[in-house]
Amino acid sequence: MEVNPIITTDNSLKKMEEERSESIMTKFLADLNITARKLLFRVISTGPIPQHIAFIMDGNRRFAKKWKLTEGGGHKAGFLSLMSVLKYCYEIGVKYVTVYAFSIDNFNRRPDEVQYVMDLMQEKIEGFMKELTIVNRYGVRVLFIGDLKRLYEPVRVAAEKAMEATANNTHTYLLVCVAYTSSHEIPRAVYESCEEKSGGTGVMINGNGSVNGDYSEEKSGGTGVMVNGNGSVNGDYSNGDHEEGVKVVDIDKHMYMAVAPDPDILVRSSGETRLSNFLLWQTTNCVLYSPKALWPEMGLWQVVWGILKFQKHYKYLEKKKKQA
Repeated sequence: MEVNPIITTDNSLKKMEEERSESIMTKFLADLNITARKLLFRVISTGPIPQHIAFIMDGNRRFAKKWKLTEGGGHKAGFLSLMSVLKYCYEIGVKYVTVYAFSIDNFNRRPDEVQYVMDLMQEKIEGFMKELTIVNRYGVRVLFIGDLKRLYEPVRVAAEKAMEATANNTHTYLLVCVAYTSSHEIPRAVYESCEEKSGGTGVMINGNGSVNGDYSEEKSGGTGVMVNGNGSVNGDYSNGDHEEGVKVVDIDKHMYMAVAPDPDILVRSSGETRLSNFLLWQTTNCVLYSPKALWPEMGLWQVVWGILKFQKHYKYLEKKKKQA
């Protein structure tokens, strides 16, 4: 049967016109969405904007189970959510965003689970660096925070490349906490502070993370660094160079997170309120926000509500900071 070329041409033109109309409508809706978001952010910006928001990305596995996704599907959806959340935070004026990507405790899982997570992390780091739209548009500097020596080599190399590639960006920051827990960060900072005060001698850390300091002259090299029961560190130094022991400010500067101000908001998705050994030192005076959305479901409105909650408690938090 011979096909009428005129009818075929008409059908092709009709299909092209439909696709063009759909494209125009899609662009119109996208532009409308951007305009509405800018207006919303302009209104919110009349109040104080947090400088630093930290996220515990909880719920990827539950999301995958909920939607019957294949293995890794929840984490892939979570990565897309991270890209959206970063965009909204940077657009509204948040300078620092921190995410809890991998705890030191996670190394205690089965070797195959750890390997899977390491492979996934490498994939996501490399994937993020391909998202040059976000990296370049917002001038994002990427910093990996934690005991990076514990990471598998391919992941560590990918992390180092990401940090090197964005080292000159200073407009906004993404801090990725990997191989991290506060119970590792705090004793390490105390140790580094004592080492600095004692000139590299006279402080030990036990296997359980506590600091020993009741040293003899032989152990301490004559410096006598001592940790009191109340957690303060004294320094009865024989050389007379140090009048005081280690202060909180000394410990602060040796924290992994010393590269950023303390968070104004700590967000944990999925409705959980546990801090899970994350930023325990830095979150004394911040808003804790636990939206019910699983991490892959996090979006514009969760970010907005978190900032509104911060604005509601802003005066109280500022008062507490001044009293500290």
